[in-house]
Order: sequence, then structure tokens, then C-alpha cells
Amino acid sequence: MEVGKDKVRSMVEPVQNPHLRNSNQNPMDFVNTEGTMMNVTLDTSEGDGIQFPTSLQDFPGSPVSLPGYATSPSIMGTVPSSSSVPSSLNNSSRSTPGGHSTTVVRQPDSKIESLKKWSVSTYKCTRQIISEKLGKSSRTVDAELESQIELLRDTHRRHINILRLAKGLANNFYQVVQTQHSMGEAFADLAQKTPELQDEYLYNADTQRTLSKNGEILLAALGHFISSLNTLCNKTMEDTLLSIRKFEAARLEYDAYRTELEVWTGGPKSESSGARIHEAQSQVEIHKNNYEKLREEVSIKLKFLHDNKVKVMHKQLMLFHNAVSSYFSGNQANLEATIKQFNVRVTGTPPVTPAQTWLEQ
Repeated sequence: MEVGKDKVRSMVEPVQNPHLRNSNQNPMDFVNTEGTMMNVTLDTSEGDGIQFPTSLQDFPGSPVSLPGYATSPSIMGTVPSSSSVPSSLNNSSRSTPGGHSTTVVRQPDSKIESLKKWSVSTYKCTRQIISEKLGKSSRTVDAELESQIELLRDTHRRHINILRLAKGLANNFYQVVQTQHSMGEAFADLAQKTPELQDEYLYNADTQRTLSKNGEILLAALGHFISSLNTLCNKTMEDTLLSIRKFEAARLEYDAYRTELEVWTGGPKSESSGARIHEAQSQVEIHKNNYEKLREEVSIKLKFLHDNKVKVMHKQLMLFHNAVSSYFSGNQANLEATIKQFNVRVTGTPPVTPAQTWLEQ
């Protein structure tokens, strides 16, 4: 058995790392990756026919072991504990020359594959955009649908401008109403302090209070108009525009893969090119189906959006016209009737602190 031990030392010594050994270390002792001593126990019952490990990866505590894995006293590898194996890891086994099995743990490469697919798709789409800009590649065109899309974008820009102007009008008119309210209070206060002009001050106070009250009604109508227009522009139209952006991205991907298929089809034929052509055809079919699906979705949304826009704007434009004309013509009865007709709730303006009287001062 002494001969067997000498053979063991000659086989194990070449893989010893001088940085991992202590000066007084036994030749059969090793330091694992965690810095603890590890004694190699050999079974020499089979004599010279025993196969021994030749690298540190075959020992317990080697870099292939992970936290939560139980270490076997055997020198042939690590045995994972089933209760602590992460579900996201893929395990595979390999056999060693001694007939033992070693479990190799591999990290899933799904994220890497997703990043790879995204990079390839982005590169192809970017190349397609540049080719279309330079006139070197054709693009799939649906003239009728694209004209409707361009009309929607122009309509959206114009309605956004109307919304901005309506908000400005409401904000400025709110300041006017607040000023009228303050003037009414000031005239009423002066009527009490100036007996010789009391009637004139009271007339003006009543006028400003009436204007302020009617102004609050008009502000309620403007608020209803702005709210409906905001919903139309920033929700209804925006939802359709989002579908249009998805449709345009699908069109670009379809054209990119279609152009690639045309390049491979027109090139020299070989076994590798045949496989690439088959793969390109499958990708073209997938992106074509997605493109046609989104095109149908956009067409339906454009139709419903047009009908909804006509219905909403007809009601809101009538409200805006009747309320504004009634207010500036001084027709209070017609203004109140307009509010009731369109079910507009008048909440009133925020409370305003009245001017202090001379007694309070």
C-alpha cells in the first residue's frame, strides 16, 4: 500500500497551489475556497485501479458549489440539498472516470437571450429606417389608413391648442369674477360710509354682484367644456395614437425582416443559407400577422374615435356658445337654462376674503 500512496502523491502534487498551502501542511491537506482546511480521504482498497481527481473543481468547496448546497465527504463532487435548490437554476449531471456523478449548476440564460433578441431586432429596425431614409429600401404602405392617421394627428394638435386657449380664458375670467366680487363688496361698504351717494353705490354693488354670480355660472360651463375636451384629447385620442405607434413599430419590424428575407433569397444558395432563409420566412410570417392585426385594430379605433369626437364636440360647442353669448348679452335666464339643459353643476368660486371696513381697520 506504500506504493499506492506514492502514486497518489505524484498525481495530486502537480495541482497544488502554493498560495493555498500552509508551510506545515500535510501533503494530503488542501485549503478550499472558503479558507478552511480540507483533508483528502482515500480509499485504497482497490489498489492501483483507483481513479483520483486531478483538479480542484472536483473537490468539495470548489467554485461550483453554491450557498445552500450540502457538501459531501466524498472527493468526487458536491451533492445539492433538494430543499434549498433555487427553482430558477438548471441542474445537469456528468459522470467522472470513477463512476461517480457530479452535479453541475448552470445559471439560466433567459435574460441574455432576451437581450440578444432585442439587440438584433433593434439593429435590423435601425438599418431599415436608414435604408428608407436613403431610398434604398421599400416600405409597406396603406395609403388610406395613413391619410386617416395624419388627419387624426392634425386634429389632435388643433384640439390641444383649443384646450390650451380655453384654459387661459377660464383662468383670466376667474380673475375678472374675483375682481367683480371684490368691487361689489367695496361699493356696498362705501354706501354705508357715504350717505349722500348711497343709492349710486348700491346700484353698482348690485350690478357687480350680479355679474359675479353670472360669471360663476359661466365658469362652471367653461370648466365642463375644458374637462370634456381634456378627456377627448388626452385619453380618447391618446389611446388611439398609442395604438398607431404600436402599428408603426410593427410595420417597421415587418419591413426589416422582409428586406432581410429578400437579401437571403437573392444571394448564393448553400446549406447554411437555406436554414437562414427558412428562419427568415418564419420571422416574416410572425411579424406580418402582428402587423395585420394592429392595422385592423387601428382602423376600428379610428372609426369609433371619429363618431365619438363628433358626438362630444357637438354637445360641448353648443354649451360653449350658449353660455358665452348669454352671459355677455346679459340674458341671465337663458344662461341658467343652458346650465340646466347640459346638466352642468355650479360649484361656485373659492371663498374670497372681503375687504375690511373702516371699523375693522
